[in-house]
Parts: sequence; C-alpha cells; structure tokens
Amino acid sequence: MESLRGQKALVTGASSGIGESIARALGAAGAAVVVNYSRNRAGADRVVADLQAGGGEALAIRADVSREADVEAMFAEMLAAWGRIDILVNNSGLQRDAPLTEMTLEQWNTVLAVNLTGMFLCTRQAARAMIGQGPAPALSRATGKILCVSSVHEVIPWAGHVNYAASKGGVRLFMQSVAQELAPHRIRVNSIAPGAIQTSINRPAWETAEALASLLTLIPYGRIGVPDDIARAAAWLVSDAADYVHGQTLFVDGGMTLYPEFARGG
Repeated sequence: MESLRGQKALVTGASSGIGESIARALGAAGAAVVVNYSRNRAGADRVVADLQAGGGEALAIRADVSREADVEAMFAEMLAAWGRIDILVNNSGLQRDAPLTEMTLEQWNTVLAVNLTGMFLCTRQAARAMIGQGPAPALSRATGKILCVSSVHEVIPWAGHVNYAASKGGVRLFMQSVAQELAPHRIRVNSIAPGAIQTSINRPAWETAEALASLLTLIPYGRIGVPDDIARAAAWLVSDAADYVHGQTLFVDGGMTLYPEFARGG
C-alpha cells in the first residue's frame, strides 16, 4: 500500500481541511511530507506529530505562498533537510466573497495572489528542483509530480464570487500550459477539482439542515463530500498507478458538473 515510499512531498495549506487530509494520505502511502502553513502553526504541528507517531517523516514549514521570498525560503529549507522533492501539491486557497459592484481591489488581489500567483511561485520552484535533481527510477517512473487543487468553479461560473472563479479558471490553463512545458522532463502535472466539500471555508453552506438541503440540490450523488474523498484521489494521481495521466483535471464532485437542473428537462 505504500505506493509513495521514499518520496518527498510538499503540500501547501496543509494545516487543516483538504490540505491536511492530502498530507495524511501521502504520509500513509509512505511519503515524507512537508506540511506548509501560513498562520495555523498549531494545526501544522498536530499533523506533523500524527504523521511521525505513525512512523512517517514530516516537517512543518511556514510560508505565505503569495510571497516570493517565503516560497523560496520554504523550498530551500525542504531541500536542505531532505535533498529532493518528488511531489508538490498546490493546495493553498482562500475566498473573499462579495458582489461584483461591492468587491474591493484588496479582495480581488488577495484571492488571485494566493490561489493563482501562489501556485505559480510554488510550481516554478518545484520544477527547478525536479529538473535539477533528475529522475530517480527507484522511487517513481516520473521525474516529479505536481498536483494543483482547483475547483468545480474552473468551469462553473459563480456569481458573487468572481475573484474565486477567475482564480480557478486561471488554474485550469496554468496547469495545462505547465503540463505542456514540463512533459519533456517527465514531470507530470494535473489538477484535482473538488465540488462541495465539508470544510470550514464553506461552513455556512452545510452547517444547518436547511442549508445542507439546498446544497444537495446541486449534487446528483446526494451527499456532500469530505476531505478524504479528495485526499484518496490525490494520492492516486501522484502515484505510479496514474503514470500516464498528464495535463488533466479530475473532478471529484458527486456529479455537480453534470448541471443537475437539466436532469428535469432544463
């Protein structure tokens, strides 16, 4: 079951939610994991302690992914400690919601800086390191694996959330363009696009019975997702079992992208 044994992974925004679950899944598959955090040191330390208690190797590193110096320092610390990086999971993301006519430039810039610029900064550093270190066939068929955590809103418009939807739409073509560029180096690049997942970022959408019932009208499969749904898919995408998957977005959404309102004839 340890399909990632010996590999070194970095998961951004891994102190809670989807990122935490992905970090735990990669650790369970045998990878050593850098648990990145921006503010939640206690959460990152808890994830690291749990991974270490299970016999794994883990390290918490603080970095604001929207800041170039932070990202460069984070990768330098990881490489100094472990000497290589085999897997990058670009998970950090946030929302600053407002109607278009009321959205501030600060709200727009904050979301784009973390959700898209942060992905660029981390991917650039990972690519440089992976190309420099070269392949390690004993660890993986690929020279490196980069996974971008996107959203169903890379294809579904979302009124009232134009900054978030724009950032995730950008992730789609960012990932595909990077996949084109890095393919000759045997670096696999893909995205995973969650639908409605039960995390703190969207608590108002599921914490009451009324809110959950309304949300479920958008999910044909009839249940809200949980972080482990994303983590299991992510662990597969960065393993050799998915070695021929490149430049693709895997939607893990209970069918939300099926546009369920059309199931009744439109």
